[in-house]
Amino acid sequence: MLQLSIIIPTYCEAENLRVLIPRINAALSDASLKAEIIVVDDNSPDETIQVCEELAETFPLQLITRENERGLSTAVIAGLNAAAGEILLVMDADLSHPPEKIPELVSALNQPLTDFVIGSRYVEGGSTDQSWGWFRKWNSRVATWLSRPFTSARDPLAGFFAIKRQTYLKARNILNPIGYKIGLELIVKCRCQHVVEIPIEFTDRMAGTSKLSFKEQLHYLKHLKRLFDFKYQNYAYFVQFALIGLTGVFVNLQMLALLSIWLISPVAVALAIWTSMSTNFLLNRNITFSYAKHQPFWKQYLSYCGSCLTGAIFNWLTTMVLSRSFQFFEKRILLAAFIGILVGMGFNFLLCRYLVFSKHKPAEETTATE
Repeated sequence: MLQLSIIIPTYCEAENLRVLIPRINAALSDASLKAEIIVVDDNSPDETIQVCEELAETFPLQLITRENERGLSTAVIAGLNAAAGEILLVMDADLSHPPEKIPELVSALNQPLTDFVIGSRYVEGGSTDQSWGWFRKWNSRVATWLSRPFTSARDPLAGFFAIKRQTYLKARNILNPIGYKIGLELIVKCRCQHVVEIPIEFTDRMAGTSKLSFKEQLHYLKHLKRLFDFKYQNYAYFVQFALIGLTGVFVNLQMLALLSIWLISPVAVALAIWTSMSTNFLLNRNITFSYAKHQPFWKQYLSYCGSCLTGAIFNWLTTMVLSRSFQFFEKRILLAAFIGILVGMGFNFLLCRYLVFSKHKPAEETTATE
């Protein structure tokens, strides 16, 4: 089997590739590494394809052109799936990642316990380009901080990393990335426990324009939600369910205040409860249990209303039993009511998770090609 495969996702990177590929080849030659270079291009309208064809005459370069799909993460996965090397290394084409560091990443990954290696900006010896402004640095740090529930790595969002082929194959069929942060996806889905970071100097791109946009930042937040659901499963679903339940309290109170101006109290209370229950249903269907939003709307809605009624009954029963059967709660009715709320919410969550929004194919079980 080939020792190393280098995957480079591209879109309009013709100028940079003319410089990058010879530098990669020189680094490989100096380290006596046998490798293939796989460029995965999203049908660039510039000369990327022609440049790759020219470079392939001199260097071990293979070009994969995707005409019907776009996106860095899926491009990387396409390259990983086509690779033949024992070690799979990913890097950007914009010359921000120093190819001279490739041998160090490979050497670190060859250590027995290591299953993922990052070319890192944020460990001792690493750095970012001095031209970075405060906003760009702040944006990068916040995005890194948001990844802390998934890994202790200092720079898990880096696009310069290496992973063993056997580690990648364990999770190939459950990868479902969105946006640019494929490295974090691999760390989480491949369950990488021993991550090593090699310091690099991250420089700004030499030519072309950055593909990072506000839309990609929103994709990153959606990606974090997917990873949260995957890693923490029912805990993640319950946290989201509880937070949405909290928003329902505010919807209920606001609607009650508004409707009480025109309607008698019982009707206003009923409509306020129905409104908050409906908004909670919509939020849970599209956020918490989004994997099931393809199922019939009205069937889910009626089932959700039934689960809320069941939760309310358990809420009431718990409160009544505690307040009338235990002396401690007789003078602490609010505490009994609070426990009742928790019990009711627990039953409501279980019914929603396994009945209302059941019979699904979880996001983590879909493949990246779907």
